[in-house]
Amino acid sequence: MPGTLFVVATPIGNLEDVTLRALRILRDVSVIAAEDTRRTFRLLQHYSISTPTTSLHEHNEAQKTPSLIRRLHDGESIALVSDAGTPGVSDPGTRFVAAAHAAGVRVEPVPGPNAAVAALSASGFGGDQFVFVGFPPARAQARRAWLTQLAAEPRPWVVYEAPHRIRDTLADMLAILGDRQVAIGRELTKRHEELVVRPISGHLESVADGRGEYTLVVSPAGDRVHDVAEPTADELTSEFYQMTEDSGLNRREAIRQLALKYRLPARAVYARLEEGRKSGA
Repeated sequence: MPGTLFVVATPIGNLEDVTLRALRILRDVSVIAAEDTRRTFRLLQHYSISTPTTSLHEHNEAQKTPSLIRRLHDGESIALVSDAGTPGVSDPGTRFVAAAHAAGVRVEPVPGPNAAVAALSASGFGGDQFVFVGFPPARAQARRAWLTQLAAEPRPWVVYEAPHRIRDTLADMLAILGDRQVAIGRELTKRHEELVVRPISGHLESVADGRGEYTLVVSPAGDRVHDVAEPTADELTSEFYQMTEDSGLNRREAIRQLALKYRLPARAVYARLEEGRKSGA
């Protein structure tokens, strides 16, 4: 009889956040497939767990998955863990889990810590729905196009960002989204934990490059703190062409997003675009 693949969430910082079930499974399985065996060793050592580990990360997941599936078919059970939080959520493991399902292996989630949900719960932006969008593109043009597509999102959305890109991403957010409220969490559950809710402009004044991945919860469309000044026809035309030619939006969607951003009727946006076109902008 095949074993079971357990997808085990582990602490995102504070080691006390691990569940009793997770500890039992980590002790009982034949092997732990870990994104970084050195990081996982610290957790195992803290709880005196001696289960063997094997590395499974983005660079070797395709290569190692077949041998791990064979072990599962031979009756061994395996725990899949990432560096911190929930495997497969902006972390490796999706390919392995999909292969296990395809091979007829039982897969059991062992829920626990997750940075996106932790930040959302403490942001005050939660409710019935939210959207998790992961990491934005690293390149500036692609990131701006990505943000433009999210500008009209009516639900709060959660994004991860690296310390060395946080200021560039916030600057692009301010330009494209307006000065919305954003909750930024860093080092969540750790000694130097930070979770601050303020307008994007306020974050830009205070945030600094540093250690620790950032988790951002962006308030829904329409929640800008300060109304932006209405653009001139030339400014609106320039922004329209950037959205349609550089970011690849169609005309109707670009007009819709401009109307939302500046709180104007769509027909008013269209009229100003016509004015800008006739003036040669």
